[in-house]
Amino acid sequence: MQHNGAGETPNGEPPPLSFSAAAPLQMATSRVRRFAQEGRTVPPQPRVMVVFSAASDAEKQGDAMSGADTGEEEYRKPAIAVPNLNLGKSLRTLDAPEEFPEVIPLNVGGTYFTTRLSTLQRYEDTMLAAMFSGRHHIPRDAEGRYFIDRDGAYFGDILNFLREGELPQRDRVRAVHREAQYYAIGPLLESLEDTQPLTGEKVRQAFLDLLPYYKENLERIVEIAKLRAMQRKARFAKLKICVYKEEMPITPYERPLFNSLRFERSESEAKLFEHHCEVDVSFGPWEAVADVYDLLHCIVSDLAERGISADQQCIGVCDKHLINHYYCKRPIYEFKITWW
Repeated sequence: MQHNGAGETPNGEPPPLSFSAAAPLQMATSRVRRFAQEGRTVPPQPRVMVVFSAASDAEKQGDAMSGADTGEEEYRKPAIAVPNLNLGKSLRTLDAPEEFPEVIPLNVGGTYFTTRLSTLQRYEDTMLAAMFSGRHHIPRDAEGRYFIDRDGAYFGDILNFLREGELPQRDRVRAVHREAQYYAIGPLLESLEDTQPLTGEKVRQAFLDLLPYYKENLERIVEIAKLRAMQRKARFAKLKICVYKEEMPITPYERPLFNSLRFERSESEAKLFEHHCEVDVSFGPWEAVADVYDLLHCIVSDLAERGISADQQCIGVCDKHLINHYYCKRPIYEFKITWW
């Protein structure tokens, strides 16, 4: 670019500076000195980071004279340090979908199985179908079997259902149901839930849902029995538990007059009957056909499911006087929890 005698461009503006890799600092200094000699105010200088690199002769010649459109922009643009990205190495591409043989050898937690690929892919929305879709890496054992880190005791029942729709025997239903949940096999889950004992458990749970405090009270029974046995250094512990179905007591004189499950009294009358029996845990009331003995069976069964032996017997009723000729009369049961 050509300059006039006054060191300005034809439009009266100072000329843009062009940098070469040889002497960028000398040119900036000379410009400041020239402005000082002419008595003009030196404009604020932008902060510039100058990066030196070993350029070829052709690059030096190309950088010596910048174009009028780009010289000023390149001068004001600061240099940015770029981290070393190892661009020389090619990026790792995703592996191609894995292809499986028609017959699949499996190692499920140390138990060996052999099945067809189509069996594992029978239902699309299952974990097994996803594992053997080719989109995921499956580790292999030393002998080349595909390894699944899961207990293989019930995997044969899973394969039998995938092959022929066969369901397990009743004593294996609960365990196979847990495995079907893990492998997300919806059709097997639906079939198992329509068979015993899972069907009975659904009906039983519908009754227990009427007692939202049931699980909490069950935990209280276990905790109290444990602390009481440890304090007494005893093999067993006894608890008093109240189990009642009706919300309020009804005298023998009133009972023949009412045939419904619920006995209605006004709110003011109901407060006269509010009290707490002197027991460790209390269950009730509820509105259902299931009676006290059904709930006692649930309590004992659930404790046995946790490996806790429990025996119960009725030892009387709550004799607390309420009002006039009314007494509580809620049944009290003694639970004996044996720990060993």
